[in-house]
Amino acid sequence: MEGTIYSLIPAIIMLVLVLLTRKVLISLGVGIAVGALLIHDFHVWGSIKEIWSAFYGIVISDGALNTGGLQLIGFLLLLGMMTALLQASGGSRAFGNWMMARIKTRRGAQLMAPILGIIIFIDDYFNALAVGQIARPLTDRHNISRAKLAYYIDSTSAPITVISPISSWGAYLIGVVGGLVVMTGLQPLEAFIRMIPYNLYAIGALLLVFITAFFNLNIGPMKKHENHAITTGEVIPKGKTVPGDLTNAFKPSEKGSVYHLLIPIIVLLVTTISSMIITGARGSGDTVTLLSIFENTNVNFSLFIGGIAAVLVACLLYLGQGKQEAKTGIVLVEGIKAMLPAIYILLLAWMIGSIISTLETGEFLATVAENASISPSILPVIFFVISGLMALSTGTSWGTFGIMLPIAANVMAIADTELIIPSLAAVLAGAVFGDHVSPISDTTVLSSTGAGANHIDHVITQLPYACIVAVASIIGYILIGVTGSLLVGLLATIVIIILIGLIVHTLNKKQ
Repeated sequence: MEGTIYSLIPAIIMLVLVLLTRKVLISLGVGIAVGALLIHDFHVWGSIKEIWSAFYGIVISDGALNTGGLQLIGFLLLLGMMTALLQASGGSRAFGNWMMARIKTRRGAQLMAPILGIIIFIDDYFNALAVGQIARPLTDRHNISRAKLAYYIDSTSAPITVISPISSWGAYLIGVVGGLVVMTGLQPLEAFIRMIPYNLYAIGALLLVFITAFFNLNIGPMKKHENHAITTGEVIPKGKTVPGDLTNAFKPSEKGSVYHLLIPIIVLLVTTISSMIITGARGSGDTVTLLSIFENTNVNFSLFIGGIAAVLVACLLYLGQGKQEAKTGIVLVEGIKAMLPAIYILLLAWMIGSIISTLETGEFLATVAENASISPSILPVIFFVISGLMALSTGTSWGTFGIMLPIAANVMAIADTELIIPSLAAVLAGAVFGDHVSPISDTTVLSSTGAGANHIDHVITQLPYACIVAVASIIGYILIGVTGSLLVGLLATIVIIILIGLIVHTLNKKQ
């Protein structure tokens, strides 16, 4: 079954179940079980051992503790504790009141989230979780649904980091691309910079986010969530499992001030960024540059250290309100409990990622792309589609980068060297698109976690927006291949997205 068309079965079953049942844990569990059975030719005992191995690999990898994964889980628990402390101290409520006095329109509140997403560009995990903490008090006050906030977070985090050379993604990609563009005579950084305008999906996603925020575009299922939030004041539909939801857990303190929220978040930002710089510098060896720092930084460790510092500061501020000692333990426990649903999803997503990796689903799709005997002018769009399918089914954009970038470079070196840069950019674009629509993507999980939205609600409501940009990008890549002009393809992509946005806005106004 490995490396064949049958390796797609677990991913397809899981995606269909997610769409039909809206129950992500059950869908992931079925996908894991089916994948394990395929690996072991339906032998039950071998399949059980495979499932255990996938879980065990989250904790132990190559005979040592998988510190990266454990640190990320630890950070999520710390984030839950910090969120609870910010709410219990009254900081979130005070910040919401403070921002309401300054940003008085719903449009302004919606624009603030993507603007923050652009500013915090150094890492997608950090972006997703930090933006949610800052924006949520304001968007809640303006009755903006959590699904809408999750869309803003997810559709700015990866798109901005994938086109920023000074980010964890950019540094990684510059290192990968460097060895693939030797025949072009370009330096790694120069090649990456040239790829940026060809990354049609990332540019289009950012454009649509701001169009959506400015015109309040509600497409497909998002309309239901926004109408519900506006008419009832409930930003989360009743009965939905939401990570970080502490609405009824305890009563916020009346002594809360804006600094009860801002100081812990500032500590989180400063400590995390400082740790990223320190770990990156230490990992750079003798030659330390800005790019080498981001290429060698330890993001998960930095998030964990930042989380510890932020929780300690938030705890001290809460205790400083007086007579809170007895409540502090309850608040911390409630914060941990609120974050468990997100951790369960993340664990199962990692497990099915391991199963799909063993089935060599990515390798099968890569082989299809490599063996395609078609015109070189169509190859960029083919690489976009294949990379999107790979990231969708495997839940990893970075894994897709690692597999598809060398294939795209090797194919285009033979087919048409003029299209190497567009083809490499198309791989990046497709991987981010697939990541956006995949329910098992860790970035998607963390975006719904940061926003405090139901995970499947986020996946379903973001899907139409992502598909609009993907269709526009496909047309753009076809035009780039046929005409050889970046300007034609980029303008076509932008115009299509703007036209669709204006059409939807007009239709919304008539309803």
